[in-house]
Amino acid sequence: MSDTRDRIRAHVAAEPGVHFNAITRALDLAPGQVQYHLRRLRRHDEVVAESLYGRTHYYTPEYDPEERRALALFRRETARDVLVVLLQNGPTPPATVASEIGVARSTLEWHLDHLVEQRLVEKRRDDDGRVTLALVDRETTVRLLRVVDPSLADRLLDRFTRLVDGLLDGGGETRSAGAESGDGCGADVESEDHQRDTAPDDD
Repeated sequence: MSDTRDRIRAHVAAEPGVHFNAITRALDLAPGQVQYHLRRLRRHDEVVAESLYGRTHYYTPEYDPEERRALALFRRETARDVLVVLLQNGPTPPATVASEIGVARSTLEWHLDHLVEQRLVEKRRDDDGRVTLALVDRETTVRLLRVVDPSLADRLLDRFTRLVDGLLDGGGETRSAGAESGDGCGADVESEDHQRDTAPDDD
Protein backbone atom coordinates (compact mmCIF):
# COMPACT_ATOMS: atom_id res chain seq x y z
CA MET A 1 0.00 0.00 0.00
CA SER A 2 1.30 3.46 -0.86
CA ASP A 3 2.22 6.03 1.79
CA THR A 4 -0.60 8.31 0.61
CA ARG A 5 -3.16 5.53 0.90
CA ASP A 6 -1.85 4.68 4.37
CA ARG A 7 -2.28 8.31 5.41
CA ILE A 8 -5.85 8.44 4.11
CA ARG A 9 -6.83 5.22 5.83
CA ALA A 10 -5.22 6.33 9.10
CA HIS A 11 -7.08 9.64 8.92
CA VAL A 12 -10.42 7.91 8.32
CA ALA A 13 -9.73 5.55 11.23
CA ALA A 14 -8.93 8.48 13.51
CA GLU A 15 -11.87 10.62 12.32
CA PRO A 16 -14.76 8.26 11.52
CA GLY A 17 -17.49 10.08 9.63
CA VAL A 18 -15.06 12.54 8.06
CA HIS A 19 -16.31 13.84 4.73
CA PHE A 20 -14.41 14.03 1.45
CA ASN A 21 -13.51 17.74 1.46
CA ALA A 22 -12.28 17.52 5.03
CA ILE A 23 -9.89 14.70 4.06
CA THR A 24 -8.40 16.73 1.23
CA ARG A 25 -7.91 19.74 3.51
CA ALA A 26 -6.54 17.85 6.49
CA LEU A 27 -3.98 15.90 4.42
CA ASP A 28 -3.30 18.66 1.89
CA LEU A 29 -3.95 16.36 -1.05
CA ALA A 30 -5.50 16.97 -4.44
CA PRO A 31 -9.14 15.80 -4.76
CA GLY A 32 -8.22 13.44 -7.60
CA GLN A 33 -5.58 11.80 -5.45
CA VAL A 34 -8.00 11.30 -2.58
CA GLN A 35 -10.70 9.92 -4.89
CA TYR A 36 -8.30 7.39 -6.41
CA HIS A 37 -7.04 6.07 -3.09
CA LEU A 38 -10.49 5.99 -1.49
CA ARG A 39 -11.74 3.89 -4.40
CA ARG A 40 -8.89 1.44 -3.84
CA LEU A 41 -9.52 1.32 -0.10
CA ARG A 42 -13.24 0.69 -0.66
CA ARG A 43 -12.49 -2.02 -3.20
CA HIS A 44 -10.44 -3.85 -0.54
CA ASP A 45 -13.08 -3.25 2.16
CA GLU A 46 -10.74 -1.14 4.24
CA VAL A 47 -13.01 1.92 4.11
CA VAL A 48 -16.79 2.25 3.92
CA ALA A 49 -18.62 5.23 2.38
CA GLU A 50 -22.01 6.59 3.47
CA SER A 51 -23.78 9.40 1.61
CA LEU A 52 -26.01 11.52 3.82
CA TYR A 53 -27.61 14.92 3.30
CA GLY A 54 -25.36 16.03 0.48
CA ARG A 55 -22.03 14.74 1.78
CA THR A 56 -20.14 11.46 1.45
CA HIS A 57 -18.62 10.34 4.75
CA TYR A 58 -15.96 7.68 5.28
CA TYR A 59 -15.42 5.09 8.01
CA THR A 60 -13.45 1.99 8.81
CA PRO A 61 -15.66 -1.11 8.58
CA GLU A 62 -16.43 -1.69 12.26
CA TYR A 63 -19.29 0.84 12.38
CA ASP A 64 -22.80 -0.35 11.59
CA PRO A 65 -25.16 1.73 9.39
CA GLU A 66 -26.91 3.44 12.31
CA GLU A 67 -23.59 4.41 13.87
CA ARG A 68 -22.32 5.70 10.54
CA ARG A 69 -25.33 7.95 10.05
CA ALA A 70 -25.10 9.24 13.61
CA LEU A 71 -21.38 9.99 13.31
CA ALA A 72 -21.99 11.83 10.04
CA LEU A 73 -24.42 14.15 11.82
CA PHE A 74 -22.09 14.56 14.80
CA ARG A 75 -19.52 15.99 12.35
CA ARG A 76 -21.83 18.99 11.85
CA GLU A 77 -21.27 21.58 14.53
CA THR A 78 -24.88 22.74 14.87
CA ALA A 79 -26.23 19.20 15.20
CA ARG A 80 -23.51 18.42 17.73
CA ASP A 81 -24.34 21.55 19.74
CA VAL A 82 -28.01 20.52 19.88
CA LEU A 83 -26.99 17.19 21.40
CA VAL A 84 -24.71 18.91 23.90
CA VAL A 85 -27.53 21.19 25.10
CA LEU A 86 -29.87 18.21 25.53
CA LEU A 87 -27.18 16.27 27.38
CA GLN A 88 -26.64 19.21 29.69
CA ASN A 89 -30.25 20.28 30.21
CA GLY A 90 -32.42 17.24 29.56
CA PRO A 91 -35.68 17.79 27.63
CA THR A 92 -35.66 21.38 26.39
CA PRO A 93 -38.00 23.58 24.28
CA PRO A 94 -36.74 24.27 20.74
CA ALA A 95 -36.64 28.04 21.31
CA THR A 96 -34.33 27.54 24.29
CA VAL A 97 -32.03 25.25 22.31
CA ALA A 98 -31.84 27.75 19.44
CA SER A 99 -31.04 30.57 21.87
CA GLU A 100 -28.35 28.60 23.70
CA ILE A 101 -26.48 27.58 20.56
CA GLY A 102 -27.02 30.91 18.81
CA VAL A 103 -28.82 29.93 15.62
CA ALA A 104 -32.07 30.90 13.94
CA ARG A 105 -35.07 28.62 14.46
CA SER A 106 -35.09 27.77 10.74
CA THR A 107 -31.48 26.56 10.98
CA LEU A 108 -32.27 24.58 14.12
CA GLU A 109 -35.27 22.94 12.45
CA TRP A 110 -33.18 21.88 9.44
CA HIS A 111 -30.77 20.04 11.70
CA LEU A 112 -33.56 18.72 13.93
CA ASP A 113 -35.26 17.12 10.94
CA HIS A 114 -32.12 15.04 10.41
CA LEU A 115 -31.58 14.25 14.08
CA VAL A 116 -35.19 13.11 14.41
CA GLU A 117 -35.04 11.13 11.16
CA GLN A 118 -31.97 9.26 12.42
CA ARG A 119 -33.65 8.64 15.81
CA LEU A 120 -31.11 10.61 17.81
CA VAL A 121 -33.59 13.23 19.05
CA GLU A 122 -37.34 13.07 19.55
CA LYS A 123 -39.97 15.80 19.71
CA ARG A 124 -42.37 15.39 22.62
CA ARG A 125 -45.71 17.22 22.82
CA ASP A 126 -47.60 17.83 26.03
CA ASP A 127 -51.38 18.03 26.34
CA ASP A 128 -51.31 21.70 25.32
CA GLY A 129 -49.26 20.98 22.20
CA ARG A 130 -46.02 22.44 23.56
CA VAL A 131 -42.92 20.77 22.12
CA THR A 132 -39.80 19.74 23.97
CA LEU A 133 -36.72 18.07 22.49
CA ALA A 134 -35.15 15.04 24.12
CA LEU A 135 -32.43 12.51 23.37
CA VAL A 136 -33.62 9.09 22.27
CA ASP A 137 -30.63 7.25 23.78
CA ARG A 138 -28.33 9.23 26.07
CA GLU A 139 -25.73 6.46 26.44
CA THR A 140 -25.36 5.94 22.70
CA THR A 141 -25.10 9.70 22.16
CA VAL A 142 -22.27 9.99 24.70
CA ARG A 143 -20.50 6.92 23.30
CA LEU A 144 -20.52 8.28 19.75
CA LEU A 145 -19.66 11.81 20.86
CA ARG A 146 -16.60 10.29 22.48
CA VAL A 147 -15.58 8.95 19.05
CA VAL A 148 -15.91 12.42 17.51
CA ASP A 149 -14.53 14.45 20.42
CA PRO A 150 -13.29 12.44 23.42
CA SER A 151 -12.66 15.43 25.70
CA LEU A 152 -16.15 16.84 25.14
CA ALA A 153 -17.89 13.52 25.81
CA ASP A 154 -15.85 12.91 28.96
CA ARG A 155 -16.67 16.37 30.32
CA LEU A 156 -20.37 15.83 29.69
CA LEU A 157 -20.33 12.34 31.20
CA ASP A 158 -18.50 13.65 34.27
CA ARG A 159 -21.07 16.43 34.65
CA PHE A 160 -23.97 13.99 34.33
CA THR A 161 -22.40 11.66 36.93
CA ARG A 162 -22.05 14.54 39.40
CA LEU A 163 -25.65 15.60 38.80
CA VAL A 164 -26.90 12.07 39.49
CA ASP A 165 -24.72 11.81 42.60
CA GLY A 166 -26.14 15.13 43.81
CA LEU A 167 -29.69 13.91 43.34
CA LEU A 168 -28.93 10.67 45.19
CA ASP A 169 -27.44 12.71 48.03
CA GLY A 170 -30.61 14.74 48.33
CA GLY A 171 -30.11 17.34 45.62
CA GLY A 172 -27.88 19.65 47.62
CA GLU A 173 -25.06 19.60 45.09
CA THR A 174 -27.07 19.59 41.90
CA ARG A 175 -27.11 23.34 41.31
CA SER A 176 -23.41 23.87 42.01
CA ALA A 177 -22.42 20.89 39.87
CA GLY A 178 -24.38 22.30 36.96
CA ALA A 179 -22.90 25.76 37.36
CA GLU A 180 -19.40 24.35 37.66
CA SER A 181 -19.58 22.23 34.53
CA GLY A 182 -22.02 24.07 32.28
CA ASP A 183 -19.53 26.69 31.19
CA GLY A 184 -20.03 26.42 27.49
CA CYS A 185 -18.84 22.91 26.66
CA GLY A 186 -20.31 23.25 23.20
CA ALA A 187 -18.40 26.45 22.52
CA ASP A 188 -15.07 24.62 22.80
CA VAL A 189 -15.81 22.37 19.85
CA GLU A 190 -14.72 23.55 16.42
CA SER A 191 -16.27 22.16 13.27
CA GLU A 192 -14.16 20.67 10.51
CA ASP A 193 -14.65 23.89 8.63
CA HIS A 194 -13.97 26.13 11.67
CA GLN A 195 -17.36 27.75 11.30
CA ARG A 196 -20.96 27.03 12.28
CA ASP A 197 -22.82 25.19 9.57
CA THR A 198 -25.96 27.25 9.14
CA ALA A 199 -27.37 26.13 5.80
CA PRO A 200 -28.35 22.86 4.15
CA ASP A 201 -25.53 23.10 1.61
CA ASP A 202 -22.82 24.06 4.08
CA ASP A 203 -19.46 22.45 3.58
